[in-house]
Amino acid sequence: MKILITNGRVLDPAHGIDGNFDVLIENDRISKIAAGIEANDAERIDAKGCLVVPGLIDIHVHLRDPGFEYKEDIESGTRAAAAGGFTAVACMPNTSPVNDNKVTTQYIKQKAAEVGHTKVYPVGAITKGLKGESLAEMGDMKCAGCVAATDDGHPVANGEIMRRALEYAKSFDLPLISHAEDLSLVGDGVMNDGFVATELGLRGIPWVAEVAAVARDVMLAEYTGARLHVAHVSTRGAVEFIRAAKARGVRVTAETAPHYFTLTEDAVRGYNTQAKMNPPLRTSDDLAAIRDGLADGTLSVIATDHAPHHPDEKNVEFNLAYNGIIGLETALPLTLRLVEEGVMPLSDAIACLTIGPARALSLPGGTLEVGRPADVTIIDPEAKWTMDPEAGQSRSKNTPFEGWKLKGLAAFTIVDGRITHRRS
Repeated sequence: MKILITNGRVLDPAHGIDGNFDVLIENDRISKIAAGIEANDAERIDAKGCLVVPGLIDIHVHLRDPGFEYKEDIESGTRAAAAGGFTAVACMPNTSPVNDNKVTTQYIKQKAAEVGHTKVYPVGAITKGLKGESLAEMGDMKCAGCVAATDDGHPVANGEIMRRALEYAKSFDLPLISHAEDLSLVGDGVMNDGFVATELGLRGIPWVAEVAAVARDVMLAEYTGARLHVAHVSTRGAVEFIRAAKARGVRVTAETAPHYFTLTEDAVRGYNTQAKMNPPLRTSDDLAAIRDGLADGTLSVIATDHAPHHPDEKNVEFNLAYNGIIGLETALPLTLRLVEEGVMPLSDAIACLTIGPARALSLPGGTLEVGRPADVTIIDPEAKWTMDPEAGQSRSKNTPFEGWKLKGLAAFTIVDGRITHRRS
């Protein structure tokens, strides 16, 4: 099978490519990038006015499968990912059973091969059952297909266990993903600690709960020489600590999510449970710091932390509502807003969705290099649309962006040379 993409602006930040070229896909590989390619036997895609970029990669997704398929499953989650322009996702281990063993990893890989619309990279647990007590068999899970390990949703509270986990993972060159949260400081908090929480009468979570945990894990990574990736950074202090650590040569990468550079704690007003997440939405000062961190490369990854929930888990009192929002279909336009607002150039924004995540977890992809798998996203940057969760592909609808006027979407998503999404 051949696909010829013509008339598009080809943008590959990994190799500094930015120009009007054609892209030829043969079978599952990118075979040629040049101007004026002739391939009469190929299916043609006219990408005029569009960006042709490496397939987007999201390294922080909750597919809820196995165990919570009423919220999402591998088929529906990857369908939403493809609609958002993603060709690959890494799924978190807080499932039921927890992905803390090779059998569960193999199940995820097999089901993704059968019903997935994107590539799926399982992420295993650091500790058995996510309990923070004893290490999971990370070596076995890596052999079965895991690309990283994390107790996401739960911090590894015991510093000695986290140290041993980093040392163990280092022997496999397996990155650990830190869910940075000091639970003793979180307490019963349900939103950011500050004026809005006081006004609403809700218990707050101070910024130091994140920063203290980031500091510990980054220093442990420095001490052990292991690879660390910090998930869902939301505070100025965390950005500053990670920036300084990277300057010292610590093997640390970090991500943020679109809601942390788009929304503040003000979105919670009215006790809006669609704006309840962990870590919580922070202040305008934190938002500015997150944007600065993206602009200077401290935060090299934009990930969605796609966290689907059933309506019954959100349509309750704020204190009882589950944390998290869906994000696979809104990440791209919200990222493009950063470009429009002058926060960062287009190439850097695309890098945060492609080569940045690929490098953080040593994943294949993130580039349009000839000979590589044909994972390609064609973006219409001028397409205007209104976010309607009922029209989305996710099984869940929990988003704070309902009704937002957005610009930019995936016109085509191509995985291994196969079109998995095309705009209707």
